[in-house]
Amino acid sequence: MARVEDGVPYGWGQLYAALLTIRGLAEAGRVEPVPDRQLERTAGNPRNICWQLLGEAGHQAFLARERGGAVAAAAVVVMADAVGLIPARRVSRDGLTKEGAEEFRQGYEARLAEYRKAWEGLVG
Repeated sequence: MARVEDGVPYGWGQLYAALLTIRGLAEAGRVEPVPDRQLERTAGNPRNICWQLLGEAGHQAFLARERGGAVAAAAVVVMADAVGLIPARRVSRDGLTKEGAEEFRQGYEARLAEYRKAWEGLVG
């Protein structure tokens, strides 16, 4: 039986968490979890939403680095994570199934939990 962690939806959730972490570090110097409604909307079109967020990530990483200290250090790790989480193959632009949406959520929550553990004061 395949592990959820090996699936594309789980990976999209992980990438989404990394990209939103970069945004939060840049804009506020900290990260808050997104509402369920936003996760559901993103699961409907994860490839295109992540594509859009990636377009902003470089500028956001720059701003996060300018904050200095723990925020700057976190930005380096998260940006590297994001690049490594981009699927290394062409993937569908379709939305996820109900099962896939749940796997997406699990990936998002797992990545955010990792960041919370690493940078307790920066991730809510």
